[in-house]
Amino acid sequence: MASHRRPKPASRTRVTVLTATAAAAVALSAQAAQAAPAKPTIKDAKAKVNALYEQAEQATERYNAANEKLHTLQKDASSLQDQVARQQQHLNRLRDGLGAIAASQYRSGGIDPSLQLFLSSNPDSYLDQASTLDQLGSLQADALSQLQDAKRSLDQQRAEATTKLAELQATRTELATRKAEAKEKLAKAQSILNTLTAQQRAQIAYEDSLAASRASQRVDLGNATAATQRAAAAFEAGKTRIGMPYVYGASGPTAFDCSGFTSWAYNQAGVSIPRTSQSQASAGTRIYSASQLGVGDLVIFYGDYHHVGLYAGNGMVLHAPRPGTSIRYESIGNMPFQFGVRI
Repeated sequence: MASHRRPKPASRTRVTVLTATAAAAVALSAQAAQAAPAKPTIKDAKAKVNALYEQAEQATERYNAANEKLHTLQKDASSLQDQVARQQQHLNRLRDGLGAIAASQYRSGGIDPSLQLFLSSNPDSYLDQASTLDQLGSLQADALSQLQDAKRSLDQQRAEATTKLAELQATRTELATRKAEAKEKLAKAQSILNTLTAQQRAQIAYEDSLAASRASQRVDLGNATAATQRAAAAFEAGKTRIGMPYVYGASGPTAFDCSGFTSWAYNQAGVSIPRTSQSQASAGTRIYSASQLGVGDLVIFYGDYHHVGLYAGNGMVLHAPRPGTSIRYESIGNMPFQFGVRI
C-alpha cells in the first residue's frame, strides 16, 4: 500500500539561511542602485563648465549694468538732495521776510484807516503812512506768492528725491543679486571640476594654456586695417593686455571681463564708451557683415549681446573670453557673431 506520509518541513536552519541570502541580495541591489555615478569624462565636464562660465558672464554683464546704474543714481540722488536743501533755505528766508512784513503792518495798522485819517492831527503824515501800508500789502502779496511757489517746488523736489532713493535701493538689491548669481555659476563650475581626478584637471589646464598660447603668439592677422584712428589706438592698447586674466566685474588695468577690456582699450584711445556689452552694442555704427569689419571695431556676440571683443583682422577677435582664461586672440567663428560696432 502506497505511503501517504507528509514531506518533512524545512528545517529552521535552512529557512534562516535562505532568508539571510535573500536579504543580502536585496541589500546588494540597493547598494548598486545607490552607487556613486561614474565620474564625468573630460569632454562632458568641459562642456558643462563652459556652459556655466557663459551663464556667469551673462550674470556679470547684468551686474555691470546694475553697477553703472547705481553710480548714476547716486549722483542724481545727491544732486536732488542738494537742491532740496537749497530750496528749504530759500523757503525759510521767504517765510522770515513775510513775517517781518506782517509785523510791520500790525504795528502800523492797528485801527481802521478811515478812522485814523479823521483823528489824525497831521493828515499829510497819515497819508504818507497809508501809502507805506499799501506798499507793505503789495510786498506781502508778492512774498506770499513766492512762498507758495517755493513750497510747491520743494514738495516736487522732495518727491523726486524720494523716488530716486527708492530706485537706488532697488538697484543695490539687484546688484547683490547679480553678484551672487555670477558667483553661484562659478561655484558650480568649480564643483564639476572637483569631481575630476587631479590628472584630468591638469590635462584641462594644459589644453587651455596651450590654446591660449597658440591663439596669442602664432595668430595670423592678415593685412586688415582700422577704419578709424580711434579704433587703431584702442586695438594697440588692447594688445598690451594679452595674457591678463578674466575677472568678473573687472575693468583693468591688470584684470578684465569682456566689456571691461573693450571699454578700457577705447579709454586709452581717449574715447569714452559705455561699460556693458549691451550698451556698447549701440555705441556707434553697426556693421552687419563680418567681411567689412576693421581692426579695432567692437564685435558683438550672442543674441542677448552678452559678449564683446575687438576685431583683430583675418577673422580673429581679441577678447577676454570667460572666467578661468586670459585675454587672447580667438576665431570669430567660435562664437555666434551678431554684428560689429564702429566707434
